[in-house]
Amino acid sequence: MPIYAFHCNACGHEFDRLQKLSDPDPDACPACGQAAPRRLLSAPQFRLAGGGWYETDFKKDGEKKHNLADSGGAGDKAAAPEPAAKPAAAAAAPAAPASASASE
Repeated sequence: MPIYAFHCNACGHEFDRLQKLSDPDPDACPACGQAAPRRLLSAPQFRLAGGGWYETDFKKDGEKKHNLADSGGAGDKAAAPEPAAKPAAAAAAPAAPASASASE
């Protein structure tokens, strides 16, 4: 059975609930009792990798294999963000001294 996350618009309370797909959503917030908390969208917390899955056991030898746990880490370098560019114009020109504008 999936675990669903809910959010109450009245009090801001967030809670999880284990329920069947066919079960109705809760009618009231357990914290404040207000009606109709809304269901939040969340990502699944598992990954089908490793021995025993299609990627490792049933693919033909000529097919490319993806998502293997022991693939090294070649994808990690490509996903790393590049360092932010430095603002050249703002760093090159020094700011005017504050004392010069205050003396006039």
